[in-house]
Amino acid sequence: MSKEQKQPAAPPMRFRDTLVSVLAAALGVQSSKARERDFTHGKPSHFILLGVGFTAVFVLVIFGVVKLVLRLSGVS
Repeated sequence: MSKEQKQPAAPPMRFRDTLVSVLAAALGVQSSKARERDFTHGKPSHFILLGVGFTAVFVLVIFGVVKLVLRLSGVS
């Protein structure tokens, strides 16, 4: 294809799009269309940062729930 026939570049992914994609991937429900969009338009650094952040929040929530259950049961 010549330069004139190339398709215009799609805009980069927004923060919301990247966040939704990370959450969907964490749940295992991401569509192949979204996965393809992620690999063609997303930045790896954004996915890594959001993935690490999501994992940290998930671990803290689980830790908090366990502490709450233990407190309510009178164990600690």
